[in-house]
Amino acid sequence: MLQLYDRLLQFALFQGMGYNDLTQLVAHTKLDFHKFAPLQVVIRQGEPCRTIYFLTKGTLKATTSSADGSCEIEEQIEAPYTLEAERLFGLYQQSPTTFETLTDANLISVDKKEMTRLLETQPIIRINLINSLSAAIQKAQNATWEQSPATLKERIVVFFRQRCATAKGAKTVRIKMTQLAKEMNDSRLDVSRSLNELQAEGWLKLHRQRIEIFDIAKATTHDNVK
Repeated sequence: MLQLYDRLLQFALFQGMGYNDLTQLVAHTKLDFHKFAPLQVVIRQGEPCRTIYFLTKGTLKATTSSADGSCEIEEQIEAPYTLEAERLFGLYQQSPTTFETLTDANLISVDKKEMTRLLETQPIIRINLINSLSAAIQKAQNATWEQSPATLKERIVVFFRQRCATAKGAKTVRIKMTQLAKEMNDSRLDVSRSLNELQAEGWLKLHRQRIEIFDIAKATTHDNVK
């Protein structure tokens, strides 16, 4: 029980709950425990989100594609991480991302019915979820008022950053140079030149129709991208 208590407290949804509170929660809530081997799909893009997952151990690959398939981003997600909490309710209750295990992984899941009951009976969980969703909305709103990128390199970095679930971990972007140029409203030659400059500065590595980003967190400010 102590081990489970520590695991649950890794997640923002359970922050502020005491040992007795969590003991009662575990005793009266249907928690499912999952163990996945490497290269197993946990959630597939487009599937209905009827369950919230908590990654307690291991590494996942998260793959998200644009609607027309012209851009795809793969990210490495490390535990602890909550999967698709924002998709359990609302207008769009389908996963935009495929989550696949890269290593042995342990997850705890709670289905929507149980989660709804917890939100009704556990004020702390309800407040934590509201705070989490509010923070995500505020960040999205604040992003629209950020200083506009001054250079093409900055626009490219912002394009990648806005499509990533987290700034942590390695990223792989699959996109044609012509498509990226179209997204940037610039020439293919200028985009290629800017990408090569970013590569020389150590932010990424270029491959044919594939870009490896090592640490996007270091390339997300105007001061870092010059």
